[in-house]
Amino acid sequence: MNQKKLIWQIFPPNLLITLAAMLAVGWYGSSALHKFYIDQLGEGLQSRAYLIRDQVSKLIAEDRIGLLREFCLNSGREAVTRITIIDRSGKVIADSNEDADLMESHGNRPEIKEALNGGTGNSIRFSKTLQENMLYVAVPLRPYIANEGSSEGVSLSSPGVLRVAVPVTAIERTLKNVQLKVAFGAIIVIMAAALVTLYVSRRISKPLEEMKQCALRYSRGDFSQRMLLHKGGSVSLEVATLAASMDRMADQLNERIQTILRQRNELEAVFASMSEAVLAVDTNERVLSMNKAAALIFGVNEKHAPNKLLQEVVRNIDLQRQVKQILENLEPLQDEIALQYGESERFLQTNGVPLNDGNGNNIGVLIVMNDVTRLRRLENVRRDFVANVSHELKTPITSIKGYVETLLDGAIDSREDAERFLQIIVKQTNQLYAIIEDLLALSRIEKLSENEEVDLRLGNLKQILEEAVQTCQIKAAGKKIKISLICPDNLQAMVNPTLLEQAVVNLVVNAIKYSDADGEVIIRADLTRQDQGEKRVVISVQDFGVGIAKKHLPRLFERFYRSDKARSRKMGGTGLGLAIVKHIVQIHGGDVAVQSQEGEGATFYINLPPIIE
Repeated sequence: MNQKKLIWQIFPPNLLITLAAMLAVGWYGSSALHKFYIDQLGEGLQSRAYLIRDQVSKLIAEDRIGLLREFCLNSGREAVTRITIIDRSGKVIADSNEDADLMESHGNRPEIKEALNGGTGNSIRFSKTLQENMLYVAVPLRPYIANEGSSEGVSLSSPGVLRVAVPVTAIERTLKNVQLKVAFGAIIVIMAAALVTLYVSRRISKPLEEMKQCALRYSRGDFSQRMLLHKGGSVSLEVATLAASMDRMADQLNERIQTILRQRNELEAVFASMSEAVLAVDTNERVLSMNKAAALIFGVNEKHAPNKLLQEVVRNIDLQRQVKQILENLEPLQDEIALQYGESERFLQTNGVPLNDGNGNNIGVLIVMNDVTRLRRLENVRRDFVANVSHELKTPITSIKGYVETLLDGAIDSREDAERFLQIIVKQTNQLYAIIEDLLALSRIEKLSENEEVDLRLGNLKQILEEAVQTCQIKAAGKKIKISLICPDNLQAMVNPTLLEQAVVNLVVNAIKYSDADGEVIIRADLTRQDQGEKRVVISVQDFGVGIAKKHLPRLFERFYRSDKARSRKMGGTGLGLAIVKHIVQIHGGDVAVQSQEGEGATFYINLPPIIE
């Protein structure tokens, strides 16, 4: 559809109407003026005819044709009028401009016919004789009465017709001049009317144009300006009312949009900050949205996921099956899925519900996923811990019970056997006591960590390490193992001396246990710079014993985990030493690590937090 601006819908029609009105008025005025002139001229000619009619009637009655012709010639010259006398048969008797004897019959002329019938005839036509347009007025001649009151000289019928005529060329020329002046004036009026119409049209269309521009800004969400701010006092009531209504509508629309945006931003903030993974899918199994947590879990960009099929974004058959089941049954569903990350698994607890719109129509599925991997691992650790502690306690208890039963069965009567069995019972009891002590110590350390009651202060590490070496010196001397300490004299760190000493003692004791006789254990402490440029205190305990197989390294710091169960029990370990070390270091805000190759010894590292300078 061809659409035009309002000004071009108002201006041209108004201009055409004005032009048509001017043409109509000009035509009507010209016609009226022409008719007025002709009517006035006709009346004048009629008056002239009446003035000479009696004289002409008398000359005809007296049959004085020569004198009549002379009279017509003289009168016509004086009055600048053509005078023609025609008898009842149509023959021209006399004419002021031509020889009457040579003129044709005039009986068929319309004005002559009208006059012969007793009326006054008028006619405008081209005269072949004079070669110009003429206005003819014919009046009947009255019968001439010579002696009033006597029957002599009385003519009972009209003797003919008196016709007078003047050319209308001058009148037409005058009318043309008048028409030219009127046309020139009309052009000026039309131009003035066009300017006025254009001005009025612009005054009408300009507010509407401004309203259109303001409405376009509204459509783009820009509500900073209002329509009435641009209007003067000349706008019409309807336009002002419309602008005010649109401004009120814009205020309401802006308020609603701001409310929607605020609510959307709040929802997006909540959606993005949720630790749970949230995924929304439509009825065609296309992703509507997902939060950052879900994007991190599935390894995708949350901005690129919308409008893609679920199969393209999440390659997990169990999750796809759950979505289809919810779409089919329209009922909530709780389940669990497992995601494979290389050699490890990640477990997600899923809660899916049908997603409905404001009218209750289903538009998809909303799934909230909680990462329960840590809980699963903790559950596994708990089960392993219960199993391990049960096993660790069961072994000495079973041994003690067996030897006690043996003593009760009669071995107590043999002093030698009784002493040997009692020594074994004492050894197993000490093992139980050591396990319980380590469990209590571990529980105590965890409690301190949870309550943040650990007293950390700046301490000299060399002094703490020397005390740890001194504590282990007796055991090292029993296997003729040399303990070497390499540490700067002024090395300091924020530590709890008692706990850190216990951690180092545990590492050194382990190193002594798994080192061959006449071996060496090296303790190093130094300030090192990490890859990120920060400085850290690193304490390492290195032995050159049997080493640890690579497969055991990830779980080495778990409670009761033993890389070589038979050898560990033979050496009297409780399986909790490294777990205690790990928790002590965590209390200090650090971490532990181990490097080892089977048959080449092992090195344990304690990394303490950065030094604040």
